[in-house]
Amino acid sequence: MMPAPGDPYQKLQPGRQTKGRAGSLQNPQKFKNQDFTQLRDYCLRRRLLFEDETFPAHVSSIGFSLLSEDKLSHIQWKRPTMIERNPHLIMDGASRFDILQGEEIGDCWVLAALGSLTLQRQFLENVLPKDQGFHHSYAGIFHFRFWHFGDWVDVVIDDRLPFLKGKYLSVRPRCKNEFWPSLLEKAYAKLRGSYQNLHLGYISEALVDLTGGVQVQFSLQSPPSDLQEILKAAVKSQCLMGCATPGKPSTGDPEPKNGLVRGHAYTVTGAEEIPYQYSQEKIIRVWNPWGHREWKGPWSDRSPEWDQIPAEYKKALCEDKDDGEFWISRRDFVKQFFSLCICNVVPSFLDFGDKCATTWAMTAYVNQWVRGLTAGGSNYSNGAFSRNPQYFIQIEEPALKNYNVVVSLMQKPANNMPQSQKLLIGFFIFRVEPEFQDLRDRLPAAFFFRHKPQVQKYDFNGQTRDVTDCFFLSPGIYVVVPVTSEEGQEAEFLLRIFLKSQDYTKDQKNRLGPVIPKDPHVLKQSQNISLENIFFGYAKQDSDMNASQLQRLLNEVFLKDQTARPGGEFGFDSCRGILALMDLKSNGRLSLKEFKHLWKLLVKYKDIFRMEERTHAGFLDVSDFRNAVQRAGLAVNDQLFHLMALRYSDSSMRVSFPDFACCMIRFETMASVFSNLSKDGKISFSATEWMIITMYC
Repeated sequence: MMPAPGDPYQKLQPGRQTKGRAGSLQNPQKFKNQDFTQLRDYCLRRRLLFEDETFPAHVSSIGFSLLSEDKLSHIQWKRPTMIERNPHLIMDGASRFDILQGEEIGDCWVLAALGSLTLQRQFLENVLPKDQGFHHSYAGIFHFRFWHFGDWVDVVIDDRLPFLKGKYLSVRPRCKNEFWPSLLEKAYAKLRGSYQNLHLGYISEALVDLTGGVQVQFSLQSPPSDLQEILKAAVKSQCLMGCATPGKPSTGDPEPKNGLVRGHAYTVTGAEEIPYQYSQEKIIRVWNPWGHREWKGPWSDRSPEWDQIPAEYKKALCEDKDDGEFWISRRDFVKQFFSLCICNVVPSFLDFGDKCATTWAMTAYVNQWVRGLTAGGSNYSNGAFSRNPQYFIQIEEPALKNYNVVVSLMQKPANNMPQSQKLLIGFFIFRVEPEFQDLRDRLPAAFFFRHKPQVQKYDFNGQTRDVTDCFFLSPGIYVVVPVTSEEGQEAEFLLRIFLKSQDYTKDQKNRLGPVIPKDPHVLKQSQNISLENIFFGYAKQDSDMNASQLQRLLNEVFLKDQTARPGGEFGFDSCRGILALMDLKSNGRLSLKEFKHLWKLLVKYKDIFRMEERTHAGFLDVSDFRNAVQRAGLAVNDQLFHLMALRYSDSSMRVSFPDFACCMIRFETMASVFSNLSKDGKISFSATEWMIITMYC
């Protein structure tokens, strides 16, 4: 049985994709604070074509290291209306065959992901809004949506595209007057900082950015025995899929005999089992974002194997076109490709083989590794390891035998710029034995000295943004510990944990899906009750109340709507501190007038807390806490904020509403005291006066 909500063992609930909140699909954040509708309307009224100052038609948007100085000096920027008489954003629907990779930028990982995106309309429509085009509302401005470190963002661009010697610098459309591939790629380059930042990358990152989903990679050097079942489930559940060949990319290589490109990303577009030579042949369909250069081995377009299967299968599956798409047997796929990546909103492709219906629940945490506080490094035999953030999960379903846990750890590049140096990151999962399960804060160093991790997942050889994997864990309590390779390394991270359970249809709250947030107002059930009646009811009809009575009132009335309860309740010490700050008579009790002032402050700070609480788990992470302080209009420098975070956050650097309220009330009160007593920005105290203020307030 799980301990009560608010402790480290809290049960995972559906996470961040909450309908309507800032950063959701329905209400994406405005990247660079640019509002597409307002900017377009402004340009239309003034008959202007939009020019984006935040991603200008300049070498800085290309990147200074991508091309030689001579090539950079010859870059020209052209709008589609300058290139074609009748340009279109999309013609006859978006298709992977609309895309042709250019020669100057190694962005196959992006284009392979785009190719997969076109196969799943539910994802494509999220990325490519329909309210734009080249006709009556054309103003040289477009916008696209991407998932960015836990939030959906709307990226605005102008339609000036880079050309080099008359050719597209990067992706070009197969149909010369269809421009969605080039414009979408430009928006992604803006999100990433420059076109240069699209040169060489991981298809796994692009798939996540296009869906907001979770990706799992499978090594094909030692493929799972159930690879075909996973692929079939992935096709059935409408996943996005990509794969890559081994080796380093090299544009100067001659074409190999088998037709595949070395160090190249491809899209997986299908998987089938067909009758062949008295058995079933497993084949996989793959697409090259170059738009040509295909596999030449068995099951390629003209291979003799197609003549040895029933005619209806050949007619349905085999197309002899030089379009970059081909079939390959599972045996050759595993030999020729290095890795397979599968992505979806939830990892439903791991549900194969389960006899019962299943559902996935997800929770997300944004936190930081901070030197000296939460950056304990990866050596779990070192005492500093226990400083790392710790997240507890419980596995409850004994009947499930396949993968039942997916953990995805993502680091946020420094200064939000992807080209910045990435850290080597990973995570450990430890089983928490009964003797340690009564710890309600965090596991001590002694635990990690005595126990080895059940799971060690890290990429300490490369520098990937995400580290994700799937596991089967037997029922029990576990702790997930995200780490950097070395102690003291600092970065912000997003941790997402997916848990699978049986799908009990009567228990709808366990289903993963958009959660419509409540719009509660303080004291919903007591709106017609005056504050006076509430106050005197808890003060037992006395003219004032003590800290114990205040504690009961705040927990039973103010937190009645349950919106702040997951983060904990008001403790007695917190209420005693709040009372001291409100206590104008210094008699250790709270009058009705003082209570009304306190109530106003609590309402104000609860509204701020709600606006900044992205995870909807009852806590603010460090970045949300900073945003909330700024929203409250309080001037706080880095040193003071660091001390506030230390003082009012829990062991995972999260701030509950009661702690947030205590912090804000103390800050506002003490700032007011300073303002009233100061002269020329300074205060002079006697020792007695100083001690009275510090010891009571």
